[in-house]
Amino acid sequence: MRLPPSLTGSFVIVGVPAFERQALGMMLALLAYSVLAMQDATVKWLVDTVPVWQVLFVRSAILVLGCLGTGGRPLVRHAATTPTRALLVRRGVVTLVAWVCYFNAARFLPLGQLVTLYFTAPVIVTLLAAPLLGEQVGWIRWAAVGIAFFGTVLAANPVGLSLSPATLLVLLGALLWAYGVILTRQIARREPSLVQMFFNNCFFLVVTGIGCAFTWHQPSAGEIWLLLLVGLLGGVGQFSLFESAQHAPVSLTAPLEYTALVWAFLLGFLVWGDAPRQGVFLGATLIMVAGLLLITRRNAHKTPC
Repeated sequence: MRLPPSLTGSFVIVGVPAFERQALGMMLALLAYSVLAMQDATVKWLVDTVPVWQVLFVRSAILVLGCLGTGGRPLVRHAATTPTRALLVRRGVVTLVAWVCYFNAARFLPLGQLVTLYFTAPVIVTLLAAPLLGEQVGWIRWAAVGIAFFGTVLAANPVGLSLSPATLLVLLGALLWAYGVILTRQIARREPSLVQMFFNNCFFLVVTGIGCAFTWHQPSAGEIWLLLLVGLLGGVGQFSLFESAQHAPVSLTAPLEYTALVWAFLLGFLVWGDAPRQGVFLGATLIMVAGLLLITRRNAHKTPC
């Protein structure tokens, strides 16, 4: 089925060298992780008074309306008949369960342990990239993943880490999130970003709507503005993330996910006054070194690393 031009939703330009497309994919991934970190900070502010189900429901509703405003009826027809429906549903289920695992584990684990365990996801993505996507994973990407993960451990300081039902839950969440990233790349080879966003958020709209029926909270004027902000940030972040998968291998963009930790600590300091420890600065430096390693290697050689 051929999509109308309005549904292509991609920056792909015929004739552009592969290394330039991959560089664009890396920049979009960096944008996505920074914007999504801002979204998460806004959600953290909101969930003190607004149920999580309601925040996710309103965000999904805003994004579905935005997709409909852009794609209109052709988007709906394509989403209803696309042969990738099974993959799109599977990605929605996997992502939702990953979030449920993460939020439930967060109730029992300190932040350092939670973040460190969850950030095994980029390592898992890199492991799965070769067998599931056929990507070539060179030593530069493995080095970047290793450096960034070590930086995460230093920054999060998971003292007293031990095996428990909560640690197993967050590890399951990391595994599912990593598989969701792999599915995103598989779908990106066949579907534009707008279709992915529409289908994913329709799925979340239905599921979170059921939760909202039992937990609805009448938001104040200030909460309404914050909910709208979550929708805006979520839209930019999701589109950038889906679009990055159109251009760059996931084994190349996976290490860049660690930059979200830098944003998390920065926003924690600016918004809540959480003073970072010395290890946070050292860990953040290692994470940035890993990102720069990928970028400089890409620009210097313009070949897969």
